[in-house]
Formats: sequence, C-alpha cells, structure tokens
Amino acid sequence: MSLKTRYEFTLPRGYVDRNGGLHRDGVMRLATARDELEPLRDPTISGPDDPRLTIVVLARVVETLGSLDLVTPHEIEGLFAADLAYLQDFYGVINFGSQEEFDEFVAAQQGAGPLPGSEPPVPAPTQAEAPDEVPTPVLSRPGRASIEEIRTEAR
Repeated sequence: MSLKTRYEFTLPRGYVDRNGGLHRDGVMRLATARDELEPLRDPTISGPDDPRLTIVVLARVVETLGSLDLVTPHEIEGLFAADLAYLQDFYGVINFGSQEEFDEFVAAQQGAGPLPGSEPPVPAPTQAEAPDEVPTPVLSRPGRASIEEIRTEAR
C-alpha cells in the first residue's frame, strides 16, 4: 500500500486572475514539518498567531490551481473568503483527518455544488411560469459554520 500525498480539489468559487481567467481545480500536497516551520522564519510573519501564516503555508502546499503551475502567496491572498476557508478545511482534513473524514468532506462538497455566482445565472421565470409561493432554499455547506474573528493587537 502506498501513501497518497497529493489531493485534487475544486474551489467553491474559484480564483480570478488578472486577465479574468477562472481557476477552480487544483492539487494540494500533504504538508511537511518544514512547510509549517519555514514560514515562521519569514520576517513578515510575527508569530504562530499571525493570520498571514495561513496564506504562506497554503502557498507552499497548493501545487497547482487551474492553469497556474506556480501558486504564490499573491494568488492565495486573491482568493475569495469562501475559497480560503475551503482550502483551510481541506488542508486540515488531508493532513490531520482520517480517510473516512476526507471521503465525507469530498462527498459533502460534491453534494453542495458551487456557490452562487460561480456558474452562469439561470434566467428568472416569467410571471406565467412563476409559482405562487417560492420555497426558500436551504443551504447546507460543510466546513466552517461561521467566519472566525481574527484578534488584532494595538501596535
């Protein structure tokens, strides 16, 4: 049996590059101790609680994103919040979770589909086609239940 070290993912929204190109599919590799330690030596990182640490670590382990063969902190910083949260959750599952947790995470993502705005809009029904009562959709998204607040210290 061999150890799987690379995992494919699909971002909920996708990274939009400077030319307007959308990049949703990518590959993340398992993190090494060096991937988590080296960024702490970066002079722009103030310590283990620095929010930028996540950006630098993800840039080290995301190998490809769409047609981008080099993913840098610049691309990770340019992600929509939902995509950053997804990559943080994905990182946690592949590095610290079990195979069952990984399978559940992937299945939940596939069942949820892309976030609104990620696909071309569907035309609204005309008055004749519109039902009298439109049910409110129930959105179930795996992963983060809320946005985490980042503590900032007075400088």
